[in-house]
Amino acid sequence: MKRCPSLVDAGRRSFLTGAGLATAGAAVASVLPAQAKATPSVALVRYPANRLANVKDLKINAPLEVSYPDADAPGVLLKLGTPVPGGAGPDGDIVGFTTVCPHKGFPLSYRTADKTLNCPGHYSRFDCEKGGQQIWGQATQNLPQYALRVDAKGDIYAEGVDELLYGRLSNVL
Repeated sequence: MKRCPSLVDAGRRSFLTGAGLATAGAAVASVLPAQAKATPSVALVRYPANRLANVKDLKINAPLEVSYPDADAPGVLLKLGTPVPGGAGPDGDIVGFTTVCPHKGFPLSYRTADKTLNCPGHYSRFDCEKGGQQIWGQATQNLPQYALRVDAKGDIYAEGVDELLYGRLSNVL
């Protein structure tokens, strides 16, 4: 019987060694701190930079209403008081989100007690300290978060959104 010259004979020992290394790598990656693993969203859609406010305009845990990327897209800026993933500013605690529920478009309200944005329609809740992650309700995506930049004067600019805005067929202006 003639063997195929392209056949690779890995053998059981080589196979198990490779599988062990892959498992160890996955285990190490799962215990790294969240900040070490944090990467920009691959779904980030860039828009023209738009000045939303100044750091001096924000108070800890008090929402500031804004609109981004256009006047038809209501949103909010928050200074949470502790550094968070995706946070901007000198303390890494400034975040911005759309305030339209991604499920059915109801307006969201901010709850200071647990730093969540909440939908009165179908009770979806979004954690502002975890990048707008949905923690309850009917929504099928996380809350769109703004990509923020703070300049040397403290002006806060939004430069993109990491999810599709409700009611839009695409993220193109």
